[in-house]
Amino acid sequence: MTTPILSVQNAVKRYGDVHALDHVSQDIADGEFLTLLGPSGSGKTTLLSAIAGFITLDEGRIALRDRDITRQPPEHRDFGMVFQGYALFPTMTVRDNVAFPLKVRKRPAAEIRARVEECLDLVQMGKYADRMPSQLSGGQQQRVALARALSFNPQVLLLDEPLSALDKKLRADLQWELKALHDRLGVTFIYVTHDQEEALSMSDRIVILKDGRIQQDGKPGELYNRPANAFVADFLGKSNFIDVTVTSTEGDLLHCEAKGTSFPAIATENGPRSGQARVALRPERLRLAAPGEEFLPARVRQVSYLGERCQVIVTHDTLGDLLVSCPTWKSGLTPAPDLPVSIGWDRDACVLLSPE
Repeated sequence: MTTPILSVQNAVKRYGDVHALDHVSQDIADGEFLTLLGPSGSGKTTLLSAIAGFITLDEGRIALRDRDITRQPPEHRDFGMVFQGYALFPTMTVRDNVAFPLKVRKRPAAEIRARVEECLDLVQMGKYADRMPSQLSGGQQQRVALARALSFNPQVLLLDEPLSALDKKLRADLQWELKALHDRLGVTFIYVTHDQEEALSMSDRIVILKDGRIQQDGKPGELYNRPANAFVADFLGKSNFIDVTVTSTEGDLLHCEAKGTSFPAIATENGPRSGQARVALRPERLRLAAPGEEFLPARVRQVSYLGERCQVIVTHDTLGDLLVSCPTWKSGLTPAPDLPVSIGWDRDACVLLSPE
């Protein structure tokens, strides 16, 4: 990575005995779309708040282009900010809301008019310029909040779960718009969410946090296909876990045994190659077939129809319940409760993790 636009170094934030941030370090590249992902209490919002300057670190340093801003107040950091609750001024029109940051910075009136028009057109809200926030839908208010945050050309845009208050379809539509806007503007986005699909679909890179610590960071495909531990494997998507013993190896081919059931797996980077291990299997990597067509006999316990896919829980006599995700279109098998089936998977479908 070239010199990062923003660098967080060994950040610590304590609330009593709780470490909201526990020695977190992260470099963010200029123009990157970085997502901070984790469950409630993971530290993602605390980290964003520290970057914004809303909270003061107990230890550590934050630098903007190598300039220390750790103790700098928020108004001097000049970062754009978009909140979950929009935070629009209710007594100002859309135009005045977007103009506000420029007026505070005492920009010339002609520049303000031109920039407000440009930003509203950018988010497709130009025709609503004279409306009040109360006359807008949630999605429209969020677009105005985005225009206001971009109006003064910030170096970094911080977004704190900006879509979580919207309904599912609108949220999906705005995800596309946000990503397209990022690609068009090239501004550095730092985005906080607890929504895994949102993180996967939008981000250049994802940082996954738990209990104030970074569990793993990388490109979406890297994290999904090569999780570092069971938490990442189960939080970013879903995984089945099977505790196994690696009984023998042949190069990268591992022979695994679990409660009398044996199957092969391919060794994974940094994963165990002998002794006790935990196998993570994504539900969509399992195949569901008629009895005898795959190597593991099972019985359907529960079916959830999701449109293009079915989520099927099958039960094996010794391995217990396994989740299978299978397409509904021309699947060749219609799963139903208590139906005898067989399941299988390719040897490279397994991700070998250290036992926990």
